[in-house]
Formats: sequence, structure tokens, C-alpha cells
Amino acid sequence: MPKRCKFLIPVVLLFSAISLPAQTHSSDAQNAASVLETTSHAVVVDVVVTKSNDEPIDGLYQQDFVVMEDGKPQTIDFFEEHTAVDAPPAVTPALPSHVFSNQIAAPQSDSVNVLLLDSLNTPEADQARVHKQVMDFIDHMNPGTRIAVFALGEHLRQLQGFTADSSLLKAALNSKAAAPRTTDASRTRDDDLRDREDVAMQGTSLAAEAEARSLGEFADNQAGRRASTSLNGLDQLARVLAAIPGRKNLIWFASSFPVALFPDGTHRQTLNNGREIPEALRQAVNLLTQSKVAIYPISAQGILSDPTSNADTGSSSTGDFGDRSAQQNAAARNSTTAAMEQLAIDTGGEATYSTNDLSKATAHAIQNGAHYYSLAYTPANEKTDGTFRRIDVKLNPGKFKLAYRRGYYADDSSMPAQAKPATDPLVPLMAHGMTNSTQIVYVVHVDPASPQPAATAARAGGNTKLKGNLTRYELNFLIAASGLTLQAAPNGMHAGKIEIALVAYGRDGATVNWTGGAMTLSLNAASFAKAQSSGIAASMEIDLPGTDISLATGVYDLNSQRAGTLEIPLNAAAAARGVH
Repeated sequence: MPKRCKFLIPVVLLFSAISLPAQTHSSDAQNAASVLETTSHAVVVDVVVTKSNDEPIDGLYQQDFVVMEDGKPQTIDFFEEHTAVDAPPAVTPALPSHVFSNQIAAPQSDSVNVLLLDSLNTPEADQARVHKQVMDFIDHMNPGTRIAVFALGEHLRQLQGFTADSSLLKAALNSKAAAPRTTDASRTRDDDLRDREDVAMQGTSLAAEAEARSLGEFADNQAGRRASTSLNGLDQLARVLAAIPGRKNLIWFASSFPVALFPDGTHRQTLNNGREIPEALRQAVNLLTQSKVAIYPISAQGILSDPTSNADTGSSSTGDFGDRSAQQNAAARNSTTAAMEQLAIDTGGEATYSTNDLSKATAHAIQNGAHYYSLAYTPANEKTDGTFRRIDVKLNPGKFKLAYRRGYYADDSSMPAQAKPATDPLVPLMAHGMTNSTQIVYVVHVDPASPQPAATAARAGGNTKLKGNLTRYELNFLIAASGLTLQAAPNGMHAGKIEIALVAYGRDGATVNWTGGAMTLSLNAASFAKAQSSGIAASMEIDLPGTDISLATGVYDLNSQRAGTLEIPLNAAAAARGVH
């Protein structure tokens, strides 16, 4: 993208009516346990403790817990118990006219709940079952329960933000965006196994066997695609939830779960391209860890029984191939349950695949994730060498069930990235209709420039072919410094590197114009102090036609790989105020 952004340093407050989220410097409970920062030496672990009947255990003390990292005991520096409380309704901050923010209005509670409806890894019949039972859950959920609803298909979509209003939740679930859908990527392994059996029933010729092998290769390719898309969805969801304090309970409905996160586990499924695995998984783990996301996988199929008990091994129509098909079907189901268990164990959630009552399972997941203990420690191993660190938590005394995330990557994201990405990492996060990221929170004032440039002036933006009556817009950003990695130097300076970009989309979703650029930030002590309280200001300009436009804005920290994005609707009436 061409560089058409300018940064105002030292920082100035562009519009006095705007305030940014307060910085978290205090040592109170909420701030101390807010997130695990890979730039910090503090590690925070949330632990859910339950009895054999899955009831939560309350009233435990710090001395009851033992934390180990890579088998070595650690000293617990901070401890807090979190319980379910009635939180005040989420309130969207009031902003002046033409001012927008990507800050999410979320309940001020210790935990929030997100429902993820997955059409990518779920056949239509199972999607319909999930829809019916989630609607039943909403009909009977406890008053004041606030949830958000997202959908995962070819990309992640937000259906409804955090609310306790059942009518809004039902409207979101009944919307066109939530309707059951079929895509090539939504084919399950069961579908492919049935296709193979149909081929085998046509005969045992070499041609039929070759077609069966071809179907198998197709299934492998589709599994790799689903895994990659699922990982991208988890990444984006973690970015969306990053600005919300507390634990996030992600209740994920799917028929299959083609991703596994942490290393050294069993039943691992991988992406097609082996070289893609380490970085893709590392990024997913880091994002989920930083955003404190615990995954609660719920089988959209209901009870996952062992199909081998019903296999007709005496059938002569399919012969050995039919036996192999039944065995592969059983292996696929076992793999699904194993993947669900591993996702839950790795992130501190709980898997559900032994009930057809998905409504009850949803209510249980919300209850399970509402009561937990936060433990913080400073690792005895201070190296930030990028290796995976295994976490083990034990409770002494008593025999209870403990759920907590099982590790983290000891990365130092305060250091500049070692290699420049092959593509602009901000661009995929700014696709039309993409859910907003909140790792970097900002406000932006959008208005036609005054005065407008002459008609002969050079165009603002990368689309040099843009013709007709245009309006030049000026965007003034105010970026929360808390979301940026600003590395301190011995001379008191703080340095960072960020990218700001704009992409304008027309009514048909086609790209109309774009602009952006990267800039190295260098703040002296006084400017850094102002940035902490007032934010970092920047301005950009872009020319747009006098039609309805959707303007995607984005801020990306090139050192920590954090992002903030916001898509803003601009109507033709506003554009008509300044045409050149």
C-alpha cells in the first residue's frame, strides 16, 4: 500500500470528548489477572475446580494449590477466586458525531460467554439440531445471562454482540447469516466414508479402488482446508475478544474438530502443508492465551456412539472394504472425541459429546466457566527462547477435577519480528464483513476534509483509476498505547512499529480505494507519558465516490502482531457534503 499516513508526535488529543480505556497499572485483582502477556514475565493461569458431580468448589486458598512449569515448582505471586455475579448491563460508550470505536461493550464481569455456530465442520442436519437446541437454551436461560453469538463458515461472522435480551439473540439465530448452509469444506469424514462405500458396492474393479483412493485424497485435502480455516477463525475470535477483561468461555458447536493446539498431545491432526504447522499453531496458542479463551467443544451430533458395535461384518456386498469402512468410521468418531477432549484440556474448558441435550450442555458450560481461581507466577526459567512451557497445577489436599490451560510459548513479542511476513498481515483482517479485532483499541473521527482539494489535485489512495465526483475524507485516529509494544531504550526513548490502513468497499463488496503505510514510532519520556494517558494520534486521507461505502480501518503492531480493526458505514448523503 502507498504510504499516505502521518503521525503526530508528541501526542495531541484530537477531540476532547473522547476517552480511551484506562491503563491497567494498579495491582488489584482484576488488573493483575487480566491477561497473560507474552511480553511480560508473569504467567496467569485460570483453574476451574469441580467435584465428581461437576459442581464447583469454592472457598479454596492459595496454599491449597501447587503450580509447576516443566516439572519444576513455581512460587505463586497472586491468587484470586472468581464467582458468578450479576453484572450491570453492557453500555456502549457515547461518542460524538462521526466518531467511531472498536471497543466492545461487554459485561463488567469476571467471565463472558461466546457461542460459536460452526457450519464449516458441521453437516446441515447437525446445524439444524444445534439451531433448535440453542433456541431452547435461550428460552430457558437464567435471567441476566449475557452471551455473544458468532458463526464460522468460510470466515468468522458476528451474529450478535453481548446481550441478555433473548429477542435479540433469537433474531440473530434466525437471521440469514445463521441459516444452515453447505459448503465443500463442510463435508465430514463420514460423508467421504459413505462415498467410498458406494464406490466399493459398484464392484471390486481396479477403477473403483482408484476412485476410492481419489476420494480419500480429496477428504485429506478438505480436512487440511477445514483445519486452516478453523485456525484462522479461532485467531480472529481471539483478536475480537482481546479487549474484554476476564475469562472467555467459548462454547463451540461442531460435528468435527479438525484442529489441535498444543504440542506433545495424542491424536493430533495437522494442516496439509507441514511447514505451516508450527507458526499457525503457535499463533493460535498465543492469541487464545493472551485473550484468556477456554474452549468448551460440544458435539453437534449429540451422543457419539461407537459404530463398530453395529457394523454388519458379515455383509458380502462390500466385503473387506465394508469392514474397513466401518472401522474407519469408528476411528473418525474416536478421533473427534479425542480432539474435543484435547481442545478442552489444553485451554481449560470441558468437552461434551455424551448427551443429546445440547441446551443443557450449553447451560452447564456457562455455569462451569463462571467459577474459577486465578493464579499468577513469575517463571523460574526467565528465558524467552520461544519454547513451549508445560504447566501442571495440583490441588492439595482432596481429589477434585482441575481444568486449566496446559502451557504457553515463551516468546518475547517486545522484540522486533525476525522475518518480514511474505504478505501484509493486516489485509486479511480488513476483509469486507470481517468481525472487528480489539487487541488494539482506538477511536477514529471520520469527516469530509475541509476545504476539499481542487479537482486537479492528486488522488488520495492507491486506486489511480478512480473517476467521477469524489469526496476526500480525513480520518483522525487516537490509538490506546496499552495495545502497542513500545520497547524501552536506556536513554528513556520508547520505540515501536505500527501500520495503519484503510480499505473502502462498495455496495457489491468490491474494493473501491485503499491507502495505508507503516511508521516507526520513537517517543521521548514526555511523549511516552502522554501516550499512556491520552493515546497516540495519527491522521490519514482517502478519496471516495459519492455512494454508500463501507470503510474498513485497521491498526497493526508489527512487533507484537496485535491488531485492531473497525468497519465503518459511510452513506451517500454524508459524501455529498464535500464533492470535488
